[in-house]
Amino acid sequence: MESLKFIGAGLAALALAGVGLGIGTVFASLLNAMSRNPSLSNQLFIRAVIGFALTEATGLFALVVAFLILFS
Repeated sequence: MESLKFIGAGLAALALAGVGLGIGTVFASLLNAMSRNPSLSNQLFIRAVIGFALTEATGLFALVVAFLILFS
């Protein structure tokens, strides 16, 4: 039964790989958009930071779930 906790926590932690890809996509899109239209740099950066925060929050939720599975 104890090993199933480790498997569940590992599966919950797999979401962190998706978060890394998501953050990379957000900033790659930011650089692409800024190179196409430099006059909108400030507006694009604000939206990219909001996208980064939402993506990072998803990762933190996944990490909390993994720890809850592991230590409860």
